[in-house]
Order: sequence, then structure tokens, then C-alpha cells
Amino acid sequence: MSIDTPARVRPSRSGKPQGQWAVDGRAPLNHNEEFKAADNGLNVRERIETVYAREGFDSIADDDLHGRFRWWGLYTQRKPGIDGGRTAQLEPSELEDRYFMLRVRIDGGALTTRQLRVVGELSAEFARDTADLTDRQNVQYHWVRVEDVPEIWRRLEEVDLSTTEACGDTPRVILGSPVAGIAADELIDPTPAIEEIRQRFIGDPELANLPRKFKTAITGHPSLDVVHEINDVAFVGVRHPELGIGYDLWVGGGLSTAPRLGERLGVFVAPDEVAEVWYAVASIFRDYGFRRLRHKARMKFLLADWGAERMREVLEQEYLHRRLPDGPAPAVATTPGDHVGVHEQKDGRRYVGFAPTVGRLSGTALTRLADLAEAAGSARVRLTPHQKVVVLDVDPERVEDLLAGAADLGLTARPSPFRRSTIACTGIEFCKLAIVETKATAAQAIAELERRLADVEPELGRPITLHINGCPNSCARIQTADIGLKGQMIDDGGASVPGFQVHLGGGLASEGREEAGLGRTVRGLKVTAESLPDYVERIVRRYVTTRTPDETFSAWVRRSDDEELR
Repeated sequence: MSIDTPARVRPSRSGKPQGQWAVDGRAPLNHNEEFKAADNGLNVRERIETVYAREGFDSIADDDLHGRFRWWGLYTQRKPGIDGGRTAQLEPSELEDRYFMLRVRIDGGALTTRQLRVVGELSAEFARDTADLTDRQNVQYHWVRVEDVPEIWRRLEEVDLSTTEACGDTPRVILGSPVAGIAADELIDPTPAIEEIRQRFIGDPELANLPRKFKTAITGHPSLDVVHEINDVAFVGVRHPELGIGYDLWVGGGLSTAPRLGERLGVFVAPDEVAEVWYAVASIFRDYGFRRLRHKARMKFLLADWGAERMREVLEQEYLHRRLPDGPAPAVATTPGDHVGVHEQKDGRRYVGFAPTVGRLSGTALTRLADLAEAAGSARVRLTPHQKVVVLDVDPERVEDLLAGAADLGLTARPSPFRRSTIACTGIEFCKLAIVETKATAAQAIAELERRLADVEPELGRPITLHINGCPNSCARIQTADIGLKGQMIDDGGASVPGFQVHLGGGLASEGREEAGLGRTVRGLKVTAESLPDYVERIVRRYVTTRTPDETFSAWVRRSDDEELR
């Protein structure tokens, strides 16, 4: 596919050079842009295979270690024993261990049981049995040695998996509906579009030097199950009154420390045009994205500067060279988008959605899950953007056997509201940016809340989402949770202890919520990690006691005063 160079330049509204290639030229304006200009990040694979894997960690050049390795899914992990109070005080080299996090890219979250078994076996052999499910439908290994990376790649690629552009300033993994192609109520199966983008553009050197990461989501399911509002580009299935079924295009979403919800461009994208439109939007980001300041180098800042109308104009006139039809917005979701539970497929078989505890699993468990799925008649599983796993194509007569076997692995299709709705990032255990522990904190909180709130659980109706993040960067989407917790060191009677700033009432479009909204913060509202269950219990009981009939938690938060939320 050929997209012409932009026909005319469009300086930013600030009037200052922002490092936009189409406006300011390609001279690097910071070190990150310098090392990308010096050598494409994809090229580091050859050095890993021929030099670093043979000569070891100490042989790795700095710009490769702290830069280009990301293009192949590799980050150094945090050295054990460094407390969160020192995270901002130490240099990366002081924080990092000689081991790596390695992210397996799983577009659409789609795995065969053969692929799942390989993922599990590699975890057990090379990653100390770590295999966390992320909220981006990836699997993350830890404790990986550079010496073992080529063999991991070889085995992944034997089953058509990879770590290509799993990190870095690249098109990251494509989120897709976990029930694509099998749900009875699906509008359109996004699998062909996801696969076309993956095969044509992932690993393409022309898109391997973006200003920063570029996140994609595509769904054709009416539950709106791919968190489309917080991706750089998203395609959401809709029914056009005249043109039939296709996609609504969203651009410019993202969270981190400057959250911004994506916006509709108001266009209708036909199913066979998705890859072309995706490439055009990615090219706009490449050519016009802000590169001077790294914290401004996301699509959301370009959209904020231009606005949706101008973004559509540039897309149509300079990249597609044609006008796209106007299109409708997605319908309001009427079912949960996490797909937990037992559900009937359109072919009469079942899909079963399981909830691990905040995505924490092991390679051994994944290998065993592949065995259980096959025993139940399945050859396919899907990971979800909510740290869940769904087994497809289950024989109805074998559902209960699958449920029983999965329970032994710590997986349940009938979780409590708190286990179902809690997600957590990697946290201080492995992440160099983290300030507090997350996974164990979340697991302990879930157990406490299940015990303490058993009496109000039947009254909750919809689960209250609890998202726990180890730093301000919001990998666990704290601003879009009912209760979002941002990790930081806080004062507790004169002592500095791990804790959280509290965000309340956020959420994305979903069952019971028509539109996305960011959570609010209450001045001075912080909780220690130790007192987290106390706070959640208190706020949930207050909500149940004072809400109006059918009032959601987020609606209750919006009308409550600060004191009620403490």
C-alpha cells in the first residue's frame, strides 16, 4: 500500500517546533530520536542473536539495552530489594537487574492450544514459571536472560507467535474482541482486519520509528470489549442505515499522567478498508506527531492540538485522497465486556471466560489449561483486555469438567464481584518505574473484601471495578475505574509508607454506562496499602446504603460530596 507524502505542512498551534517530521524536518531533537535515527530499532535483533546472546549482558551497548531492545519486547526488570521511595532517586542502571521482562505479542488475544502450550513451556523453562496476563492481551515473562532470547524466539515463531514490536515506538499489539467470530450477538468479526494489519505492517521499517507507542483496538461485538476510548486508533463495529455493517473510527485516546479520551471522527469505515485507514492514521502520527518532548509524543496531544475535524480533513485529503462516508456512533453496550462466565456460541458450543487473580498465572498453569481445553473439545483460547482468559468451542457436556479442572489452577468462571473486577499492573516486584507493590496487594485486598463484604455482595448488582497501579503511568487504567489507585509514597503519622492516591467514578462505555468518563480525585484523599481493604469496604458500604434505586457507583460518586467519599 502506498501513501503519498503529506501535500502541505501544518505547524502546531503553539508556533514552536515540535519535532514533527512533516513540518520541522527530521533532525533529531532529543537523544531518543537520535538513537532511532542512527539505527532502526528492528535491526537490534541481529545483534542480540549474534553478539549479546553469546557474549552476555555486559556486552550490550547502552542505546540497545535502554532503547532498541524494546522493539523486540525486552525491558530490563527491577533489581530486587529497592524500595519505592528510591525509584525517583536512582538512575536506570542502578534500578535495573541483569534479567529481562519479555512480552509475547498476541494480536487479538488469539491463541491456539498448541500456541498456549508453547507459551507455558517457555515460561517454565526460561522465565522461572512467570506468565502474567496483561490488560493489553499480551503475556509477560520475567527473569529472562539475554542468552536465552534467540531460543525463545525460535520456539515462538515455530507456532506463528513473536515479540516483534511488543514494546518501543511502534504499533503495539492490536486489541481485538475475545469472542471474535463465535459470539451469537456479534455485529462483525474483526479477525480479518486484525490479521491483515499484522501481516502487512507489523515489523515494517516504515512504521518502526513513530514518535512513541501507537495502540490499536478493533471490535465487532456490541459489549464494546476492547476499551476503544483509550487507544490511539480504534475501530468499533456499527450498523450503517444505508451501507450496512462496518466500523466507527476513533482516534487519540490514552491515559498515563495526562489522560485523554479518544474522539470519534464521524466516519464509516467499510470492513475491507480497515487496514488502509489504519495505515493512514499511523502515518499521520509518524509524520505529524510531536517528537521534541517525549512526554508530548502521543497521538492524543496531536488530536488535542488539531481537533477531530482537522484530523479527519488531513486523513481524507492528504492520506486517503478521498472522503469517507459519515457514520453512526456505536450502540450502547447491553452486556459485560469481560466475557466471564459460560456463554453459548452461535454454533451451539460454549465459550467459558475465566478470571485469574489480577492476571497472575504461571507457565505451568497455562500448559495445564491447554490440556484442559483440549479435553473439553477446544483448540482455541483468547486473552482479554481485562486480564481474563476465555476458552472457545467447548462441548456443552464437558463444561463442568473444564470448570472443575480450571479451579485447581486458580481460575474461576464464577468469581466474586471483587475478583472479577480488579486488575493490577506489574508493580514494584519487576517494574523499574513502580513505587508500590500491586499484585500481592490486590490479591490480599480481594480476599479481604470477599470475606468482609459477603453480606452486601448480592445487593451490588454490577461489580465495582478496582484498578491498582504501582506508579502514575496508569498501565492498569486507574482513571477509568470505579475505584482507581495510583501508587505513591504517602505520609502516615510522620512515616513514609507505600500507598495510593484515590480516583473515583471513572469508567469506559460499557453495560450500565453510556459514555466514558475519567474519575475524580478528592483533595487529600490517600490510603496506605495496608488500609486499602478498610477504605474500599467503607466506601462500598456507604454506596450501598445511600444510593438511589439502580444508581451506578460512578453516578453516585458524581453526586456525592467530598466527605462522603473519604
